[in-house]
Amino acid sequence: MPTIEPGSERGTRARVARLILEHGPVAAAALGERLGLTPAAVRRHLDALLADGMIEPRTVRPRGQRGRGRPAKLFAITDAGRSAFEHAYDDLAGSALRYLADRMGQDAVADFARSQVSGLLKRLEPAMRAVPAEQRVHVLAQALSAEGYAASASKAKSGGDQLCQHHCPVAHAAAEFPQLCEAETEAFAQLLGTPVQRLATIAHGDGVCTTHVSPQTLGESAHKDKSPHDTSKETGR
Repeated sequence: MPTIEPGSERGTRARVARLILEHGPVAAAALGERLGLTPAAVRRHLDALLADGMIEPRTVRPRGQRGRGRPAKLFAITDAGRSAFEHAYDDLAGSALRYLADRMGQDAVADFARSQVSGLLKRLEPAMRAVPAEQRVHVLAQALSAEGYAASASKAKSGGDQLCQHHCPVAHAAAEFPQLCEAETEAFAQLLGTPVQRLATIAHGDGVCTTHVSPQTLGESAHKDKSPHDTSKETGR
């Protein structure tokens, strides 16, 4: 989304759109109550967002009503509206990483990238331990899709599996700071328990982020070959 001034007309409109993104579908009256706006002001902002394709109306009949009463009119964010917010987040992420790199260096960016994926590791490691090794790629794809990456998993012709991410909310930031992709790849290998290799990324201009996942037998073999010293080093990242 474009740069906005919080107190301006455009800033208020962005707040309306954000509330719809976070709490929608939502009624105009609820938006007015949350933001302290008059019905006329809410309608003005909603009309502008509708004209821009940022939101769309939905008609919902209240529970318990059968043919009587007026259906409720709610507003929901569109794909275009969601993409506009994601682009704004991407720009903010890039600015923050540039600031971090200038002040503390590229190693700090790498540490930050690993800290960002640590949440994914914590959430998914229990689920990965609970499923057979051959199902882990599909579980990971489902988890990534739930977080907006539109991921899918399939068998690779060369053996192993292929993990595809059809969307990346921080693609522009990752193009400038490959540490983001590198940390994510490290996390995939840790979650899947086998070596992985990035073949393509949206950040580098490819249509899809593609990761080759080695057969689980290779991962088990690599794990057996590690010395205790190697294992402790990797865990301490």
